Amino acid sequence: MSFSHWLSDKYTQASLYVADWRDGLSGGSSVLKWALYAVIGYVVLSIIIGMYWSREPAHFDVATLSTSSDQPITGLATTNTLIQVASTLLDKSGGYLSNDITPPGIWLDNIPNWEFGVLVQVRDLSKTLREAFSRSQSQSTEDPDLVIAEPRFNFDNSSWILPSSESVYREAISHLEGYRDRLQDENQTNAQFYARADNLGYWLATVETRLGSLSQRLSASVGQRRINTDLAGEENAAQATPAPSEMVVQTPWTEIDDVFYEARGTAWALIHFLKAAEADFGDVLRKKNALISLRQIIRELEATQEPVYSIMILNGSGFGMLANHSLVMASYLSRAHAAIIDIRELLAQG
Repeated sequence: MSFSHWLSDKYTQASLYVADWRDGLSGGSSVLKWALYAVIGYVVLSIIIGMYWSREPAHFDVATLSTSSDQPITGLATTNTLIQVASTLLDKSGGYLSNDITPPGIWLDNIPNWEFGVLVQVRDLSKTLREAFSRSQSQSTEDPDLVIAEPRFNFDNSSWILPSSESVYREAISHLEGYRDRLQDENQTNAQFYARADNLGYWLATVETRLGSLSQRLSASVGQRRINTDLAGEENAAQATPAPSEMVVQTPWTEIDDVFYEARGTAWALIHFLKAAEADFGDVLRKKNALISLRQIIRELEATQEPVYSIMILNGSGFGMLANHSLVMASYLSRAHAAIIDIRELLAQG
């Protein structure tokens, strides 16, 4: 048999095989075809829902949360804002996603990292509310509702059952509301909020460290060789284990967008908390000539909330052709961080 006849024979066999397969598909596998359509439809629907769930919540007006029955109450703005931020974390589009184990929530990572940034600020403020804002001095009795609320915000953020993170956080919110209700009740004096310079400085010290850490992690997106300054400024300082004099610090490329959205969540929460602090600590800030500095911090943080028009978080070099979204975010947080240091110095002055 010649090669041409052999090739023709094989082509004929292949054609018959394809025809048989096509007949079988049209006749006996309609279920398979519809199953394929269902899978494609499910994937498309999940993508659409995922895009909707990935929208960051809008800002709310803190000024409306600072009064009760047209009567300003010290501490009401901070408490209501903390409640509103924590509630938004649970009730936004798609609800709380950090503990989702089913599609499309399990595929999403930007919003869960945004949620974690918000949650850290909620934890820090609830801790300050329990330890400083609600107590007149170090030996004062802690508020009973805040004693329960604060540790519940520190519950595992990824627990989906027995108990779920949402149920524990809602319990914390309910105790914050209990504290808020007693704060508004003139007949009860066991709930207090002390708007003092030292109390505000206590919370801002925590905010300062959070922003400083985030700025470093964002700046490390491009990788940097840094001199070890851990023991700088202290002659007799020591540390547990030796460390190299220089080190290379770089955020893994798989975590660059995670750090970016954690920073956006942190800034989103801080914008509201600082506005609440302006309402409750306004007199203190004016006396210390620090009110303008606080407003500038808010302005810097608001710049971090601009829409991201890129389909992904870019990691271009500092002076390269592509943008580096992490470095832009770090610049805003660094300026806010520096301004917080200035405010704390002003608050500490007599």
